[in-house]
Amino acid sequence: MHLLSKSTYMRGRQCPKALWLYKHQRELLPPLDAGRQAIFSAGTSVGILAQQLFPGGVDCTPPTYRDFEQSVLDTERAIADGARVIYEAAFLRDGVLAAMDILVRTDDGWKAYEVKGSTGVKDVYINDAALQAHVIEGSIPLVDVSIVHLNNRYVKQGPIDVHALFTIASVKERVETERMHVPARIEALKAVLLLPEVPVIEIGPHCNTPYSCDFKAHCWAHVPEPSVFDLSNSAGKPWLLYGRGILRLADVPADEPLNAAQRRQVDACISGEVAVDREPLRKWLDALRYPLHHFDFETMNAAVPLYDGTGPFQQLPFQYSLHVQATPAGAAEHREFLGDGRGDPRETLVQQLLADIGPEGDILAYHAPFERRVLAELARDLPHHAAAIEALLPRIKDLIDPFKKGWYYAPGMNGSNSIKSVLPALVPELDYHDLNIQEGATASMHYSQLAAGTYAGDAAQLRADLLAYCELDTLAMMRVLAVLEGSC
Repeated sequence: MHLLSKSTYMRGRQCPKALWLYKHQRELLPPLDAGRQAIFSAGTSVGILAQQLFPGGVDCTPPTYRDFEQSVLDTERAIADGARVIYEAAFLRDGVLAAMDILVRTDDGWKAYEVKGSTGVKDVYINDAALQAHVIEGSIPLVDVSIVHLNNRYVKQGPIDVHALFTIASVKERVETERMHVPARIEALKAVLLLPEVPVIEIGPHCNTPYSCDFKAHCWAHVPEPSVFDLSNSAGKPWLLYGRGILRLADVPADEPLNAAQRRQVDACISGEVAVDREPLRKWLDALRYPLHHFDFETMNAAVPLYDGTGPFQQLPFQYSLHVQATPAGAAEHREFLGDGRGDPRETLVQQLLADIGPEGDILAYHAPFERRVLAELARDLPHHAAAIEALLPRIKDLIDPFKKGWYYAPGMNGSNSIKSVLPALVPELDYHDLNIQEGATASMHYSQLAAGTYAGDAAQLRADLLAYCELDTLAMMRVLAVLEGSC
């Protein structure tokens, strides 16, 4: 029976209170959102693929999610039987459980390989590898510990070349340095688990470092909305205010040193009124050239590339929505594209996009650097369309600019320029809550599953849901623009 695992050890390192809650009040955990589910799924698929670096191993994966004791026994048996490679090798030491993705017996000794679905080695990886090494070396010595991560320079051509896709980075020295602190941390966290009541730990920057804590909603329940933590571009300012007992945004003193955007935000919160800087806003609006193309991409970014000519985590467009207005405040014509999920959608998408966007008028995106980057990559990867795609780039303008530059600020935006904050503040009657897909992470995850052949739901319904979601994105932009026009 184990008291700690790698995941609970890392949770406790970030915050002992989170560890206690996880063990004793797990019902407080929120449902797993689409973004995190996609990360977990990608990590699992990457880990399985990495096993091909060391083929023919003995798989000691637990037979059920929580049957770790069997996994430990299977690992002991595999080692005793002389296995050269073990997958999901599990070890128990002093009540601490750890499993290593790949364990390899070489002529020099045992080498451990932890697989990560990222393109580099992060400090947090060293922390969990140190715990794993400590536990494993209670049973067998390790001559090396490595992080296996994705190579961000890899470009798929034909079948996946696992030796080119992955990079193996030895972290033995860094792990040894961190290991000196592991035993004391283990004992401290075991003591936390034995506490009869939840430890009293104040909220702080640790709530978001290195990851956003699962229990943040519980621990932050006393923080009002809007709060000082909604201050835009705030760095450490909210924690200074919080330390002085100031939680509500409206309670920030009039003489508090703030930048112009923050002062505008606080003043709007107090007055409840929209702040409009009409002269630059009017100038920006007058410069828009019609017909105006309200444009939005949906993309997927598979850890392991699905199509030739793509690399790990490349933003691959599979869908767009386009509302075209011939005149200001005029009716809009909607155009759209959605890949069929049966192959690389880029060629067909570009062909239709170039037909849908005429040669005249601005292209309006929200947070346009994203659309620009996707288009630039399309021009790079489809050189026969490069000239036509690159001709679109100078026409792109960014609807975020009036909000980012402070020309329009509504209290309901809570210091955020995101369309998901701007839309309910400016057009509250238009929202995503009635849709089956309500944000981009879900759209990306489900289409990625469709493209990989793993989507288990109704594909026809998924297509309808994706089209409805993306259409609302550009309809929202058009309605937001109308509010800006009306304010001048």
